Amino acid sequence: MSSEIIYKYFPKLNSKQKEQIDKLFDLYFLWNSQINVISRKDIDLLYERHILHSLAIAKVCEFKPGQSVLDVGTGGGFPGIPLAILFPETKFHLVDSIGKKIKVVSEVAKGIGLKNLKATHSRAEQIDEKFDFVVSRAVTQLKDFYPWIRDKFKKDSISSLKNGVLYLKGGDLEQELKESKLKNIALYPLKDLFEEEFFETKYVVYVPVQ
Repeated sequence: MSSEIIYKYFPKLNSKQKEQIDKLFDLYFLWNSQINVISRKDIDLLYERHILHSLAIAKVCEFKPGQSVLDVGTGGGFPGIPLAILFPETKFHLVDSIGKKIKVVSEVAKGIGLKNLKATHSRAEQIDEKFDFVVSRAVTQLKDFYPWIRDKFKKDSISSLKNGVLYLKGGDLEQELKESKLKNIALYPLKDLFEEEFFETKYVVYVPVQ
């Protein structure tokens, strides 16, 4: 599957952004053969299942120039790398507790010339910075995730959404959301954004700062 699926939903990307997105497949194919960050059966579906999936967050919230975003448990760089391409004037800090995954992130970012992203081998709790938003992709249950990042937010909100968490999750989330005891959660079904079957049971979960 080619990068055309991205341009179907994001037709206004400039030539530099398109060039960066087009380069992602070869870079991930190369690095994934050395350090497995994407399942082998998924690599051919990189643009749908990883890049477009990551960019669902951009359909929910448009990050502003000068804002900063923390990507927790980024793995191979999702959702952080696709979002950093889309929002070149927003700063992204990608963290993962597994060092070899951060090596892949760094090499891919370098390979496409991303200047607004840094990657750190660390746990979220150890990052001593404040951010406008925290993004992540199904790292763990929300009740466990939120305590890691509860003190990581800037006070002032300048986006259409109040500062908070934008979390990519799938399946039946009713029990998990109840157990989290978090307030004012909003669910954005990805089937309303993208027509591909893969997105049928997936969501962006938005949790404003508590």
